[in-house]
Amino acid sequence: MKVLVLSEYPAPAAGLALQGELLCRGLREMGVDVHPVHLESDLEKEWYYRWFQPDIVVGVGFWGHLPHLVLHPQKFGMKAVPWLVADGYIAQYREVLNALPLILVTSNWVKEVYIRDGIKGDNIVVLPVGCGTDRYAPHSRDDFKVQAIREALGISENQLMVLTAGGDGASKGAQEVMHALALIDSEVPDWRYVCKVWPQPRTDQQNLIDLKLAADLGIGKKVIFSTNVVSQNFMPYLLSACDIYAAPSRLEGFGMIQVEANACEKPVIAIDAMAFRDTMVHGETAFLAKVAEERKITEALYGEGHDYEKSHRIVFPNPRTAEYRASVPDIAKYLRLLMQDSALRRRMGEAGRRRVVDLFDYRQVAKRFVKIVSDRMGIQ
Repeated sequence: MKVLVLSEYPAPAAGLALQGELLCRGLREMGVDVHPVHLESDLEKEWYYRWFQPDIVVGVGFWGHLPHLVLHPQKFGMKAVPWLVADGYIAQYREVLNALPLILVTSNWVKEVYIRDGIKGDNIVVLPVGCGTDRYAPHSRDDFKVQAIREALGISENQLMVLTAGGDGASKGAQEVMHALALIDSEVPDWRYVCKVWPQPRTDQQNLIDLKLAADLGIGKKVIFSTNVVSQNFMPYLLSACDIYAAPSRLEGFGMIQVEANACEKPVIAIDAMAFRDTMVHGETAFLAKVAEERKITEALYGEGHDYEKSHRIVFPNPRTAEYRASVPDIAKYLRLLMQDSALRRRMGEAGRRRVVDLFDYRQVAKRFVKIVSDRMGIQ
């Protein structure tokens, strides 16, 4: 089998890019002839089509990337299989998607979104994102690299560290976590809440809003926003430095960092919705807070990022869920349990790692990919 993988390449420290990188790594270790190429590099893609002549072209992205992931390889007679996440609504390319023999999606929730929005579904197969469990592994609190991170963040040895990481804090549920921490502040050991976010204009504005919320809640001195570009060399140590990974995300098609946190033997607090029903086990590897609110919209503007040349207004026939909000009392209850019980944190973290190694290790995902492609498309 010869496979060409279209994704962000070389891979930055972002979910879609790592999804493609780990698939390539897993296939290569299986002996599959595989090459990665940037999804938007038309000339380089054509170069691979001509000399490599792949049996299959796998494209990592969302429906707005389909011109790069599907239409371009099809133009050259390639068999294209997209491996897709969802952003809550499938605005176009239904005919293209329905004509494909195989669509891979990252979770059952993503599959439900595609079917809801007019994709037939019998050509959709769930393939979770792989996790590099050799890199994302637990490191002792005594590890100098772990200690260095806590020192750099100003967190002392006797303080509990709660962590949320993402492009911004609010989309990962940081506001709900802050409300919960304010509720239990006097009941739990001394703590610090770290939001590791990505530097970008949108995040800068959101940080100001979130920091004001922390101050208004009376916990401003205990909340730390770290806005930095980081690499995959750093993230396993950051996760190992925390005691609890709390990210009840408002919209999530897989939840890669939550899985990576489990791989580092950290208990997770997430939301009982979307992909977390696939990746987390309530009470065993994570606590899943109930959904307190579904925020629905009746219309939306789509632009260049969704493959429209200019702003395009879509009115939905039925209201669409734009995001979920987790129950603050639930988050508070689960934070209290974990912050007061180190043995519980350890048990759930260890169970989380076992589950990730069994189900989401990148080598397991690569094997499942090969079997799916072989069974569904007859490619050996």
